[in-house]
Amino acid sequence: MAAERETLPYRPCVGVMLLNPAGLIFAGQRKDSPVAAWQMPQGGIDAGETPRAAALRELREETGIGAGRVAFIAKSGDWVTYDLPDDLLGRVWGGKYRGQRQRWFLFRFDGQDSEIDIATEHPEFSEWKWVGADEMLASIVPFKRAVYESVVAEFRDWLAPGAAQPSG
Repeated sequence: MAAERETLPYRPCVGVMLLNPAGLIFAGQRKDSPVAAWQMPQGGIDAGETPRAAALRELREETGIGAGRVAFIAKSGDWVTYDLPDDLLGRVWGGKYRGQRQRWFLFRFDGQDSEIDIATEHPEFSEWKWVGADEMLASIVPFKRAVYESVVAEFRDWLAPGAAQPSG
């Protein structure tokens, strides 16, 4: 399995950390998971699409929030990657990828909670909530935790005070 993994590329993707005015993070419970698997909006970059355009599209597709209701704050300085665990390798994304290579974007939501609609055309979340960084990190599936720790560290200055304690 390890040799097969090494021959596969990473899927080019984006992630969105969406903050409310209080500095809390949007988290959605994955609809396809029988266990608690909360995450931030994320998804693939389509051919010819810029990462920022992909981030706004994914946000709209997963939350119903359009570009006019968010303000761009920052993007991650580097791409971050994660590998799928062995039990998912070859089963997701048509078996074409070993994991994801992601560029993360930070946006502030300028709308009302009532505007968030996860019952989209292709719903990915069964429920959603605003959380602090510690709860977000505790809620993510283990194989994505290092990515989320990196994103939280990079965007920490914009998060709610006390929402995450410095590590180390």
